[in-house]
Amino acid sequence: MDKLKPCKRRDFIKKLKKLGFGPPEPGGRHFYVRYGTYTLTLPSNREYSVPQIKMLLNEIEHGIDRKIPIKEWGNL
Repeated sequence: MDKLKPCKRRDFIKKLKKLGFGPPEPGGRHFYVRYGTYTLTLPSNREYSVPQIKMLLNEIEHGIDRKIPIKEWGNL
């Protein structure tokens, strides 16, 4: 069974691009990425912890109306 691992911010953004998100856009204190009309706020950390990744993936799944299995996320 695959497990989530901590992820560098740069790698997280690369995975989002493979899912179909646009490039990061500046705005206020955080950067944003867009997927159609859905906008995701990216935390400013250099590295995201496992709980933070779980929270972000849950938010992404609700925003794009698609389930992202951990195995798929690990293969991106």
